[in-house]
Amino acid sequence: MAMVRKAGWFVVVAVMMAGWMGVLGSVRGVAEAGVIASGIGDAGSRVGDMARVQSFLENKVVVQKLVDYGVSPAEAMAKVKAMDARDLHRLASLTDRAAAGADSGIDILIGLAVLVILIIVIMKLMNKEIVVR
Repeated sequence: MAMVRKAGWFVVVAVMMAGWMGVLGSVRGVAEAGVIASGIGDAGSRVGDMARVQSFLENKVVVQKLVDYGVSPAEAMAKVKAMDARDLHRLASLTDRAAAGADSGIDILIGLAVLVILIIVIMKLMNKEIVVR
């Protein structure tokens, strides 16, 4: 690491980064405020929320979990239809979060691949040899 610090390019990059951070730190953002609507929209939002919850309840993983807990999909749908607009909207927003977390795991594999490549690049920059046997 001492060899890297003695290199001229290291000092230049460090000074450039410090200057850039100074410029970014001096720029002030504008704070904006507004009023958030307290009520849920019209009946059209209920229809949209009902469609989102219904499509979530038709997922085979969700159906299996419902059966595991002793609830039939028809009973669950009857309970959803009996909900008021506020609870239905809350449930619909939760289904969006649950669907976002139910990926196939490809993101983890891509993240691991990027991490391995980053480690290899860092090792090469430090003039270390990487031997895979």
